[in-house]
Amino acid sequence: MRVLVDTHALLWWFDGDPQLSANARELFEGEPANIVVSAASAWEIATKARNGKLPRALVIARNLPQALVEQGFQLLAITVAHGHRAGWLEGAHKDPFDRMLAAQALLEDLAVVTDDEKIARFGVRTIW
Repeated sequence: MRVLVDTHALLWWFDGDPQLSANARELFEGEPANIVVSAASAWEIATKARNGKLPRALVIARNLPQALVEQGFQLLAITVAHGHRAGWLEGAHKDPFDRMLAAQALLEDLAVVTDDEKIARFGVRTIW
């Protein structure tokens, strides 16, 4: 099963953080080509690292493209259709990164690996 990974789950995977659920860890340890990482996550990680909000993730933030390729994860670009869908999503969740992930999941028929219950409110299948 191909899944789109929320940014926090991706960072927890790289950090070996115990907050990553057993289900999520099992997915990461499975077939790497089934793990899809959005350009939105790269954007979010770089932005937050630059702003000092991810001090523990600076190394991975600086080398994220290479790290994703080394892991064998699939990379998902942001398209005009994704942006259009994200902009029209109904709901109170205002985080632009999460809105983009939700739009991509809906358009690409992917479940999202996340513990963020707000993402499911967009009608997205989630796994945690």
